[in-house]
Amino acid sequence: MPLTAVHAQTTDPRANGRRGPRPCGPLSAAEAEVLRIVTDARTPVFVTVREGGRRRYSYWRPLDSATGRGGCYAALPTAECDRLYAAGRIALGEPLTDPTRTMYRVTAVRTPAAPAPARPRLVRTRARAA
Repeated sequence: MPLTAVHAQTTDPRANGRRGPRPCGPLSAAEAEVLRIVTDARTPVFVTVREGGRRRYSYWRPLDSATGRGGCYAALPTAECDRLYAAGRIALGEPLTDPTRTMYRVTAVRTPAAPAPARPRLVRTRARAA
């Protein structure tokens, strides 16, 4: 599956009659964990696409002073990331290209909030004096 840059949707799909690419199904535990990492603003996530088409999603894991772990790059599961990308839950930023690879910043796509249900309107009538 070739990756191309996807820009966040700027119009409401209900306004133009088209449906978005994202089926709103339940997430697996692995997909939820990936989405949690991507939505954390302190953790920049990137996907690196090599010449042969191999993709690697990764992020910098900060050093945890309590456990002494971290301070390294960590890879995310490619299959789950690809499913989130295909469902439209994550998007890719502008490409940064060098001779052997292309890198994209991965961001979470915000899903529009459901509209509030319409409240019944109260009609007040005034009694007229005869």
